[in-house]
Amino acid sequence: MKETPFSQKHISLGAKMAEFAGYNMPISYSGINDEHAAVRNSVGVFDVSHMGEFILKGENALDLIQRVTSNDAAKLTAGKAQYSCFPNNDGGIVDDLIVYCLEENKAYMLVVNASNIEKDWNWLQQHNDKEVEMHNISDKTALLAIQGPNATKIMQTLTDEDVMNLKYYTFTKGTFAGVENVLISATGYTGAGGVEIYFENKDNDADKIWNAIFEAGKKADIKPIGLGARDTLRLEMGYCLYGNDIDDTTSPLEAGLGWITKFSKDFTNRSYFENQKVEGLKKKLVGFELLEKGIARHGYDIKTFEGAIIGRVTSGTQSPSLGKAIGMGYVDSDFAAPDTIIYVSIRNTLTKAKVVKMPFV
Repeated sequence: MKETPFSQKHISLGAKMAEFAGYNMPISYSGINDEHAAVRNSVGVFDVSHMGEFILKGENALDLIQRVTSNDAAKLTAGKAQYSCFPNNDGGIVDDLIVYCLEENKAYMLVVNASNIEKDWNWLQQHNDKEVEMHNISDKTALLAIQGPNATKIMQTLTDEDVMNLKYYTFTKGTFAGVENVLISATGYTGAGGVEIYFENKDNDADKIWNAIFEAGKKADIKPIGLGARDTLRLEMGYCLYGNDIDDTTSPLEAGLGWITKFSKDFTNRSYFENQKVEGLKKKLVGFELLEKGIARHGYDIKTFEGAIIGRVTSGTQSPSLGKAIGMGYVDSDFAAPDTIIYVSIRNTLTKAKVVKMPFV
């Protein structure tokens, strides 16, 4: 397994470790519910250095991004970021990603999922017919997400950059905890506020930054957070996880990502998605809460009361914030309206559930 710059730190702190996307990653430290509450109520730190980062440079960099992503990157100015996806040629999604505009029309950073780094890199290369300069900086880039209502206040003590007033999906670059050229981004995967910080791991900078963050956050009882709580936090917000809720077979429109699918420009398989929008969707991703005891797991069938299969669960958990079982899944469009009663097949038992609007919290 690969290690992040913080893997030994997690092990020394007693984290429960497991393989994720080829990396040795922390799943939990003090327990998922405890870590979840820390992020919702105060502040927590996630090591997400396994994510992939690509730099695209040159006068044709924007053109390439426009052709391979669904959102309109032409709207980005320096210091702004955008959620997007790579549509494939079959009506599905290669990956979802964040596009960072480092220099307008000239330099961009794409942040992709850890499990898709090689796949995404190859996809970009296939479409790079105008010799855009591309650099895969994934292996040398460290990434920490400091999330929660107290996150920005604490991070402000470690930099002269104006972290407190960073608007959602904007970023700045500067010195952080004495380390130069750190990208500080008002993004995250928890819905609890905070920042993500990217930096090149050299000269023991990873240790320096980690220690500074935890020292600064002592009074707020800052905690390290594992991937288990990252999953419950993102699910409560209704955020899609690639490989679960979106994949090569699900369209962005079906996944409720029409807001990042801009038909004002040309992009991979645009006509297919336009037709899909005009003709209407056969299935939709919905949120639901269970009305009876049980946990909906990925892959479970969703059925009618009579037992007809109308969809499948893509994500499910016991929500720590709500104290009830929640999930997401694709259902036939006729069953997608809020308050529709559906049934999740849990160990051959039909468990009653109700479609609800997302986010759950």
